[in-house]
Amino acid sequence: MRRDATAWRLLLLRSFQNWDFPKGGVEAGETPLQAAIRETLEEADLSDLRFDWGEDYIETEPYGSRKKVARYYLASTERLHIILPVSPELGRPEHEEWRWVDLDKAMRMLPPRLHPVVEWVKQRLGA
Repeated sequence: MRRDATAWRLLLLRSFQNWDFPKGGVEAGETPLQAAIRETLEEADLSDLRFDWGEDYIETEPYGSRKKVARYYLASTERLHIILPVSPELGRPEHEEWRWVDLDKAMRMLPPRLHPVVEWVKQRLGA
């Protein structure tokens, strides 16, 4: 997240037609929080994350054919411009687009499985 003059904004990343938050798998020897920090760096070049709300997290309900569960943490950054780094495995960025959006717009852009995450963010912010 980042705060601007009018509201908190969430970072959304688009891959194909799907909007989501930065996320990815946990590698051997990593904690889930370490994986979240690494994935945010790999997907959005953000390295200045602050966990001002602690290390609490929310997990999604199982989704997709493999019944994956995604874990999300709440962190903030001062960065306005996002860089979508090239993935060495893909030879291109993992995502095609990024946007900073307010909480209401996030609810409209994200799939229903992520609506509880946005509601959790609202609760954490007292919004």
